Amino acid sequence: MKSNRAFTVVELMVVVLIVGILATVAVPLMSERIDSSKWSEGKAAMGTIASALRVYAAEKGAFTSTPSFSTIGITDNDLDGTYFSPEAYGIASASAANGQVSFVITCTAANSTRSGKPTNPATMTLTSNAANGYVATFAEGRSG
Repeated sequence: MKSNRAFTVVELMVVVLIVGILATVAVPLMSERIDSSKWSEGKAAMGTIASALRVYAAEKGAFTSTPSFSTIGITDNDLDGTYFSPEAYGIASASAANGQVSFVITCTAANSTRSGKPTNPATMTLTSNAANGYVATFAEGRSG
């Protein structure tokens, strides 16, 4: 008596179908994680800008007009990364008074000249002001 130990075509097709469904679900989840990891570079650079603003405030005591990157000691090399170029960053507003530094720092992926830049979210903002107790917080601007 012979036993048939081979897979049938139907069994193989079912396995391929299951693998295809799993891949369809996994790819979007992985692409979100890839963009999230790319944004860690942008967040780190925005943190560098925030630190420079705090140091500038400690040196000057107070300021009301938003300083430029060069004024606070940030060069293009400080902001040059794998996914974000210096053009992606901006200080929307910054001021200091009574030992408190307020700022809004933005990073816009579309402004970066690097290939492989993230697509979602479209922008990231780092904010510190009286509304959030002068604690720097990140907010995402979703695309689409």
